[in-house]
Amino acid sequence: MSSEELKTAIEIALQEIRPYLEADGGNIKLVEVTNDTVSVQLEGACLGCSVNQMTLKNGVEATIKRHAPQIKHIIEVNGITF
Repeated sequence: MSSEELKTAIEIALQEIRPYLEADGGNIKLVEVTNDTVSVQLEGACLGCSVNQMTLKNGVEATIKRHAPQIKHIIEVNGITF
């Protein structure tokens, strides 16, 4: 998969999870893709949410890996990594 195809697959994954985040007053933005790592930024209500790490792990990471299995790490640009 080319880097453009990979980025497109990740954007599709984020579009899939975005309605759930928006329903709670939040959103997510793709910051960059480098090698096997995706950097994202949570926005709105997601920033201060007490369960945003769970959202990243169980929602965002799982959805991205389903669309782009070569991705190994998801980093939230505010410093949360898993």
